[in-house]
Amino acid sequence: MISANLRVPQPLNEPVKSYAPGAPERAELKAALSRLTAERPEIAVRIEGKELRTGKLDAIRAPHRHAQVLGTFHEAGPLETSAAITAALAAKRSWSTMAFTDRAAIFLRAAELLATKYRPLLNAATMLGQSKTSHQAEIDAACEAIDFLRFNVHFAQTLLDQQPSSSPGVWNQTDYRPLDGFVFAVAPFNFTAIALNLCTAPALMGNVVLLKPAQSAMLSGHWIMELLREAGLPEGVITMLPGPGPVISDVVLNHADLGGIHFTGSTRTFNLLWRTVGEKIDRYRQYPRLVGETGGKDFIFVHPSAADDLDAVATAIVRGGFEFQGQKCSACSRVFVPQSLWPRLQERLVPMIEGLRMGDVTDFRNFMGAVIDERSFVNASKYLELAKGPDATVLAGGTGDRSEGWFIRPTLVQCATPTHRLMTEEIFAPIVSLFVYPDAEYVETLKACDRAAPYALTGAVFARDRAAIVTASAELRHAAGNFYVNDKPTGAVVGQQPFGGSRGSGTNDKAGSMLNLVRWTSPRTIKETFVPPTSVGYPFMSAE
Repeated sequence: MISANLRVPQPLNEPVKSYAPGAPERAELKAALSRLTAERPEIAVRIEGKELRTGKLDAIRAPHRHAQVLGTFHEAGPLETSAAITAALAAKRSWSTMAFTDRAAIFLRAAELLATKYRPLLNAATMLGQSKTSHQAEIDAACEAIDFLRFNVHFAQTLLDQQPSSSPGVWNQTDYRPLDGFVFAVAPFNFTAIALNLCTAPALMGNVVLLKPAQSAMLSGHWIMELLREAGLPEGVITMLPGPGPVISDVVLNHADLGGIHFTGSTRTFNLLWRTVGEKIDRYRQYPRLVGETGGKDFIFVHPSAADDLDAVATAIVRGGFEFQGQKCSACSRVFVPQSLWPRLQERLVPMIEGLRMGDVTDFRNFMGAVIDERSFVNASKYLELAKGPDATVLAGGTGDRSEGWFIRPTLVQCATPTHRLMTEEIFAPIVSLFVYPDAEYVETLKACDRAAPYALTGAVFARDRAAIVTASAELRHAAGNFYVNDKPTGAVVGQQPFGGSRGSGTNDKAGSMLNLVRWTSPRTIKETFVPPTSVGYPFMSAE
């Protein structure tokens, strides 16, 4: 027992390593890539420290080389899901009553392990299993994941410090309890850091969590759990359930102790979860907390005053639209360019896109890898066909190759209207649509940008004219939860740009901030009166 008001270490954003030729981290990463390519683990369902092999095996494949099997995993079914819930609820009493500083120490240790021993391993798993380049893996699986662990501890302590005022003779307190029951964390394939945060943020606040990773991100999910176990996380606090979403969700959503859902994924899936919870609301012990970050149709809007910044605009479009094959929730998917600047921007942008190198991400010379799986490839191919139809012109790319991996060439399509399907529907692939607007219709086109798509996640404006920036910020105030001025709409940093959007993009609970952690608490107000009154009457009742 320590008698002190302990303070957690002040967090700093983890520096991004370069992986340049000759750098020591490059050699470490290549060694980890070789190791993970050879190991081919068989991942079991682990409940209460016991590995359960269900016999329903699924293969983990590299998207950029789909014949390559990286490992296998046992799918969890209804029995394993029910057992995991039971184990989680059994672990909850000791976990929720553990001192915050002790819970925090586990995640701070995990951050240090990830910054050192696990860095090349989790990066390599993310590269191989999700087809990220070394840079994209580094900013995700290493730096952002480390930042989530460190900053969430800091934000949690800041939240716990928030206490009410007290009048004389009274002591008022706020007890930040975890939610009743358990939290269901549903993770996407595209960010390893998101999968880590979805389960650890609620756990830090005393909750127990069932983590449902994406089927296509099982290798990195496996290493997340190895990391947390080595950091000292007790069994049952976070249980990973690999398996089909509908099978696992059917058990979870019918359980009376569902306390909350922490979700990142498609708008359609989140709508389905929300609808199902609503239909079953009478069976829950509490109203479940629903926190979701969903789809996006993110934009870059160029004002005529950006005439001398076209190299920056082109770079923002290419990096924002095509890094990690456009499979970021925040990826630039639509661009608005004034007529006066389009010819000069086009002569920069098209050759830049056509010169992008793509292929196996273990070849560090490649800028891009493959889309995540066959379903994604087929979906993207349908949009490529749409780009060859009326009111659209393919300016770069426009092809795919599935012979070895799920490769879609980075594609730029000019659309005749801002309401074309390519300008309004989420594609989640390296396809960027562009609309050229009359210079005099800046405000009208801003309004069209705001109305055309149902999402509101990220967006950017490029301009030198400050009045134009002010106008864009006002007109697009509700079109993006993360708004960028003279920068690409991707790359939010924990502690600097809390992330999330509204409308069809989610509940905007801002991952990477105290706002998200509030959602995983159920505060209790405590009033202690030191000398309570002993008579019923009040002064106003006395005689004149």
